[in-house]
Amino acid sequence: MTVLRHFKPAILPLVALLAATTLAACSMGGMAGGASSATALSQGLSARMDQPGATLNRAEAIGLINAYRATNGLPALISDTALDGTAQALANQYAQTGTPPQAPQGLTAMKLSAGYATFAETFSGWRNSAADAAGLRANATKAGVAVAFNPTSNYGIHWVLVLGN
Repeated sequence: MTVLRHFKPAILPLVALLAATTLAACSMGGMAGGASSATALSQGLSARMDQPGATLNRAEAIGLINAYRATNGLPALISDTALDGTAQALANQYAQTGTPPQAPQGLTAMKLSAGYATFAETFSGWRNSAADAAGLRANATKAGVAVAFNPTSNYGIHWVLVLGN
């Protein structure tokens, strides 16, 4: 069981991954009329989670992780509603207590992060840390991801990614 944590390191760009994702979208006909938006992140990845009514786009978050896994020759993870529920319960606990939660039995990996406003920033932090990147590449088939916001906590926003089989 791997538990990886990452708190507010310098945010590094997602240029290579975004370029690969944009190329994939173009090859699937995702860009109309040849228009390109290589530098723009989708709303689901760049939405601030410390805003009223903010909702995490779990499909896009898992999609970004899967794009990273594909660049490493790994199979895609399947979004799992039960693991989403586990991740949400852990994120809520993390946001309320400020203490990193313990990983439940049966998980392949659990990744934690706090302080990042968007999933893109969170993912960038994980991807650019050798230990966290190893967790993204864990031998797993399913994933759940969640975020919780507590304006009175030290970090405000708390992220949890859980991987399983």
